Amino acid sequence: MDSTSSPAENLPVYWVGQHESKRQLPVSPQTVRKAKDCNFDFLTTPITTPLFHSRVLALLSTQYSELKDGHLENHCPTVSSLSATDAAITPSDTISQLIGIASPWVDLSSPDPIVYNVSRQVLELEISYAAFCGLGNVVLPGPKLQYGSAHGEGVVQYACAIQELLALNSYTQILIHLPMMYHPDQDGDDVEGSLSTLFTRQKYIEEGGRSKSDVLGTWDAWHIIRTLCKYNSRLFVALSIPRHLPAIHAQARWHSEPLRLLSLTVQTFFPHPKSGETILSRYHQDLIHRYMRLRTPPWILLCDVGPIPGVPNAEAKISEPPKVNALDSAKASKETENTQQALTEIAQNEHRISQTSTYNQIPRRYLDYIHRLQQETPQQSILEHFSAGFYQDYLQSPLQPLSDNLESVSYEVFEKDPVKYERYESAIRRALSDWKSTGKTTSSPSGIVVVAVVGAGRGPLVTRALQASKAAGVKIELWAVEKNPNAFVLLQHHNEHTWSNQVHLVQSDMRSWQGPFSTPPSSQQQQQQYQTHHPHAQSHHHQPPKRSQPHKIDILISELLGSFADNELSPECLDPLIHNLLNPIHGISIPASYTSHLTPIAAPKLHADIASRTANDPKAPNTPYVVMLHAIDYLSTLPPENPSSVTAVVPIIKEVWRFEHTSSKNTNTNTTEQSGFRQNDNENKHNTRSTRLTFPTPHRGCMHGLAGYFEAVLYDDVELSTHPLYTEIKSRDMTSWFPIYFPLKTPLYIPDSSSITVTMRRCTDGRKVWYEWMVESFLDPSSASPQTLPGSGSGDANRDSAGSGMTGVSKGTEKTNTSKRLEKKKVRLGISEVGSSRDCGCVM
Repeated sequence: MDSTSSPAENLPVYWVGQHESKRQLPVSPQTVRKAKDCNFDFLTTPITTPLFHSRVLALLSTQYSELKDGHLENHCPTVSSLSATDAAITPSDTISQLIGIASPWVDLSSPDPIVYNVSRQVLELEISYAAFCGLGNVVLPGPKLQYGSAHGEGVVQYACAIQELLALNSYTQILIHLPMMYHPDQDGDDVEGSLSTLFTRQKYIEEGGRSKSDVLGTWDAWHIIRTLCKYNSRLFVALSIPRHLPAIHAQARWHSEPLRLLSLTVQTFFPHPKSGETILSRYHQDLIHRYMRLRTPPWILLCDVGPIPGVPNAEAKISEPPKVNALDSAKASKETENTQQALTEIAQNEHRISQTSTYNQIPRRYLDYIHRLQQETPQQSILEHFSAGFYQDYLQSPLQPLSDNLESVSYEVFEKDPVKYERYESAIRRALSDWKSTGKTTSSPSGIVVVAVVGAGRGPLVTRALQASKAAGVKIELWAVEKNPNAFVLLQHHNEHTWSNQVHLVQSDMRSWQGPFSTPPSSQQQQQQYQTHHPHAQSHHHQPPKRSQPHKIDILISELLGSFADNELSPECLDPLIHNLLNPIHGISIPASYTSHLTPIAAPKLHADIASRTANDPKAPNTPYVVMLHAIDYLSTLPPENPSSVTAVVPIIKEVWRFEHTSSKNTNTNTTEQSGFRQNDNENKHNTRSTRLTFPTPHRGCMHGLAGYFEAVLYDDVELSTHPLYTEIKSRDMTSWFPIYFPLKTPLYIPDSSSITVTMRRCTDGRKVWYEWMVESFLDPSSASPQTLPGSGSGDANRDSAGSGMTGVSKGTEKTNTSKRLEKKKVRLGISEVGSSRDCGCVM
């Protein structure tokens, strides 16, 4: 993080617009300029005029009159094309500062086929004309969920209509306006001239009771819409923020969805108890701050907070929509003429009205508060600042460190993380201090502690080892091994100009390195560099130094960890070094051990991104991606202790497996037997792993994949962690690793009070290492009360592996098996395809 950057530079961008639901006048360029003068960034505009509304009402009235005369019952009338008097917008220089509002009086979810068909025709006309005019965004009213006793029956036909609207053009983005949660009162149709209210026939409405409130009810509807639309990249949510927010799990769910707009009404705000100032509650402030930290922050729309100063009142009605209960076409035509005349008169008097009206300052009060809220944005952490913009929710394929030579810029990104190297230096210093205080014997004939940095890269760990040696007051014999020939050139430069030739440099794959060699004292005073090409070494001197048999390493240092700990082949790289070169009595490996962790997540944006890549990259759905997860929702969570004060969900994240790297004497058993390592094990079977984990899911959702993390013990209690619950404690502000994401090819719907069982395997054929994963969902009411603490690897995890030394040993297996015999039989609800990264596995 650049210390010279000002706080203002790190603030999210707040784009704030104004909407008036009763607006009937066209939004002129003069109106847009006045809005800009008030610091509004955009305005909303109706696409069609009340004249068009009147025409549609007259058409339906005529149709229903014919139905009474015995004509074809469900024959749908055709809505003719728009005329000049129907359109409320035209192409202009200010069109980019407008958001279109589709007619709110239509109903795509109506059970009456005539109302549905006419609504679909109206929206097709409006979307097509909006695209012609250059409107980039159009807000559509969300589906009505309740019709008599039927709930949500019209969502599928609504989704099919949206799919057709998206196909009309490739430019306009559609925003579905939805409340955060479902409440029966929200389906009360208060839109004037609503087709559903006026024309839905009673025979299509089943009488019965109303549904109860449901915090995820509108999310359910959205999930159906975006699923049928195949996660279309031009489909977004315009979310209405209520006065009283739903539970935190509902807030978190919307955080993972493609939010484009947050709409706030006057009712969302509260008067300050002392000053009377218009404010938002603390919970609303926290919500907006969270949503505005998304990679693409949503826009904020202030609804019905008052007219723009100097602009005619939007509620100056042109004409009342015609009363159609007994309306005939002749009367409709007369109303149309009145409407057109009123529209012309008001437009001609716009300047006079703006001059004689008293400027209304009410909108500025709300706008100024939103801008002040922007200034009060909590300061970003170093990790948030580092990942903001480019890295947030950006899919990256994992590195292939053994088969590829990294470029300098890749090393540079890793080296910008001060936390990781500070923790490494602390671990090395403590290991050296302990070595000195306990009087351990060393592997060097001279009695100096032998330290080797394997996979040295550009040398940051070498520098830290030298600094730790000086701080601990312990002399070391330092070796640095690196296979990348380009990075090795830089190591030579550092050794000559920075490290005072204190380091023995070896260019070699660490797996074929034969170890450090003893040299005569006179030769040790010179720079010792030699290049190893297995099985021989080549010196960088004209006269190579005399060498004896290689000796052991006392402290082995590596930074081979990946986002899932072992996904960049740390176990395979360290195996020969641990078992052949590490001091068998007192040897120390830094890191000493590491564990992998998983949790199921909803990640619709990542799923959409992967789906878009699949056409050009068939391996995309099977690739584990490194990604800074942000717009996600944890599906397995702990119940909140105090729901009214919770501001974040607490995920259940379980240990998958463990790898340990210790000398044989430290474990009081033979290390080779303990880990299953064999010198002739060409298939690498001892490093395979398998696990089965069960996660309770109290709330319904849609699972798109698995989020993976790791924790590593460097030495003693010095640790590194990307675990969301512990990273602030163990390695705060560390930026070297992002989580890993294992995608599902097809999303899996998870109902309330169920459970998710994950089967995960680490596979190898001796040439590469890959992962396989599968997910099952079960109806399991008891899962809503999890007994397993977050981060625990015991309980319901059954691990099967080749050995016990480098393997996560099952804890509480007997207890788990007993509980499984006693539990009721679960009902399997769904199962995913098997994901396999074999085609893009890490090459050994």
